[in-house]
Amino acid sequence: MITSTSNERVRKVVSYMGKSKARKDADVFVIEGMKMLREAPVLQVNEVYVTERFLDKASEDDKEILWRYGAETVSDDVMKKMADTQTPQGVLAVISQYHYTMDEVMEGYSKDEKNPVPLMLVLENIQDPGNLGTMLRSGEGAGVTGVIMSKGTADIYNPKVIRSTMGSIFRMPFIYVDTMPDVLKKLSEKGIRTYAAHLRGEKNYDELDYTKPTAFLIGNEGNGLTKETADAADTYILIPMKGEVESMNAATSSAILTFEASRQRRG
Repeated sequence: MITSTSNERVRKVVSYMGKSKARKDADVFVIEGMKMLREAPVLQVNEVYVTERFLDKASEDDKEILWRYGAETVSDDVMKKMADTQTPQGVLAVISQYHYTMDEVMEGYSKDEKNPVPLMLVLENIQDPGNLGTMLRSGEGAGVTGVIMSKGTADIYNPKVIRSTMGSIFRMPFIYVDTMPDVLKKLSEKGIRTYAAHLRGEKNYDELDYTKPTAFLIGNEGNGLTKETADAADTYILIPMKGEVESMNAATSSAILTFEASRQRRG
């Protein structure tokens, strides 16, 4: 049982939680909670830590999973040091990062279809970790097949992003790219039409057909899409709003657009 917060393994986990560079150098990220551990692909799990307090109340199924991974028991103080949450759940794991190619992201994921019609999110400079995680989570629910992000977007392995995904991080192909216009050109070459959520949109979002290969462009929470990226899109679309609201939360916009596409595809 690890009881010292100065333990080398503990210090490494703390660094993974707090520093993007540490995660990148070690090629790992950290998850918290039994639910996330249950959803994690077995081959991605590197280390598991659990408190005695959790084990005392754990089901036999949970205990079997923990022992299968050779979970290391730690004190409550050590778990609190390693965890990102104020009230740790008592289970924490170090997971290998994912590395997708552009082709894999464009080919996409779907739990319902072997060869889904692409429905993609292209995210530019999204800063809020909660927004980014929510986009992956709601995107999976809407049938999004892949996510492309600009280099200026928040680190997808940030603990707050991971929590917000609620497990979607394990199933949604994603990639970071250097230049958005080049990527939009590649999407066009693949027959994927790009729609920029923009205040200058001439048509409301629900007036267009998204049953064919589709990518929605969502910009930064405060500034929206850059002009360069917006101009490279095929079509501007507008989410109409009443009152004095000038713009929509990025994660909300993403959900509105992707679920409209999902509605259309259900016929």
